[in-house]
Amino acid sequence: MGDPRKLRKKFKRPRVPFEKVRIDSELRYLGEYGLRNKRELSKHRFQLSKFRRMARDLKTMPEDVQKIMYNELLSKLHGIALVDSDATTDDVLSLSVENILDRRLQTMVFKKGLARSIYQARQLIAHKHIAIQDKVISSPSYLVKADEEEHLKFHNYSPFSGKKEKIFGEKIPLKEESTSKETTSPRKRSRKISSKKSTSKN
Repeated sequence: MGDPRKLRKKFKRPRVPFEKVRIDSELRYLGEYGLRNKRELSKHRFQLSKFRRMARDLKTMPEDVQKIMYNELLSKLHGIALVDSDATTDDVLSLSVENILDRRLQTMVFKKGLARSIYQARQLIAHKHIAIQDKVISSPSYLVKADEEEHLKFHNYSPFSGKKEKIFGEKIPLKEESTSKETTSPRKRSRKISSKKSTSKN
């Protein structure tokens, strides 16, 4: 007997496989947000399309049903900090994929200063160093909620907990050069050497 769950696709492939503008934008997202492959970007785009489709469908529903459904959609999007509490359907339709990518755990770890780069942030998450409310989350694509943002930190059992110098390195204090010592330029040194040679010949 197979899996009883009804597995559904989480992304859709583009209709035009080779499109220069789309490919260039996808490569930019991959480098800027440290995505592993284009499938991760397609999942977030599909997720955004569902939110926008729900907002469009609400306009065709009766007013009583529209209020109930819109409050559910608004509470979900406001919980992920994608829209404000008084947002309208036009605000939901104006969302872009960058808004969702900015709420990823990988992006939040890098912006909060827990990693040197966006790629190191992904490594720390995959190695289970990052926790939210003392709960380890090992998924870089996890969408951080608004009330979880302040509880984002290193796990207590992580060797980096409270020791950021292990990631960023220790700051070496600069040695103050003494002003009493006069530094001679190479031209002056060459002149002194030539003058010594001339006196020795004489």
